[in-house]
Amino acid sequence: MSTIPLSIKTSIDLSYQLTNEQIAFYQQYRYIKLKHVFDEATISFFNDAISKRVDIMNKEIKPLEERSTYGKAFLQLFNLWKEDDVVKEFIFSKRLAQIACDLMQVNGVRIYHDQALFKEGGGGITPWHADQYYWPLETDKTVTAWIPLQETPLELGPLEFSAGSHQIVEGRDLEISDESEAAIQQRLRVTDFKHVVEAFDMGEVSFHSGWVFHRAGANITDNMRKVMTVIYMDKDMVLKNPDNKNQINDWNTWCPGAKVGEIIDTPLNPIIYKK
Repeated sequence: MSTIPLSIKTSIDLSYQLTNEQIAFYQQYRYIKLKHVFDEATISFFNDAISKRVDIMNKEIKPLEERSTYGKAFLQLFNLWKEDDVVKEFIFSKRLAQIACDLMQVNGVRIYHDQALFKEGGGGITPWHADQYYWPLETDKTVTAWIPLQETPLELGPLEFSAGSHQIVEGRDLEISDESEAAIQQRLRVTDFKHVVEAFDMGEVSFHSGWVFHRAGANITDNMRKVMTVIYMDKDMVLKNPDNKNQINDWNTWCPGAKVGEIIDTPLNPIIYKK
């Protein structure tokens, strides 16, 4: 098993001091981008570890042109923390979890699950959507850390946000698809929510809540856009009665054994940070 250098291990568990202004910004707009969350050495180390694990786990063999819009958007691998002890150290980073906890203003966070999202060279857009459509979770005390494993200019297809769009109810019943792209884009056009499209520097990480609408552009380069994501929820999150088949699937997959109306406390959803 690979070992993690002490300097890298230290960097992923160091406290990150958010300002009151940053917390207020997140509370208002339900997204934030934070620079210098990790240094270049840390990102490079985990880029290598995560890329190797993705190569092992990836089963996609269809060429891009034969895939659906969703399939063209990215290679999507789940719960790498269960498969790789080195990657687990990154997913369970106290630095990331503390930021998630502070942004949501809760006393602790559990992991919901993780995802590697690798957008291939020539890969298509990720349509407008809100993540929590898929989640059988009682409240909106959820946040996703979106961690690019390289500098991510606009050409690679970085994450885009509709700032403050968690207030919109229309579109919450749509899974990621051509329909969600068209319908949500039309709805956002007639609102005052700012569409944020920006590159990501090395070590920059974004955080967004489950109901804020977001998308990503196409990767118009020949290079892979590599991103690791971690989805956090309030440590006291309760499982709700699912609203759709996707939420039933998520219940069975990411929190098996949890009971409706009770705190989601399963082996797949450990508390990874608490105050």
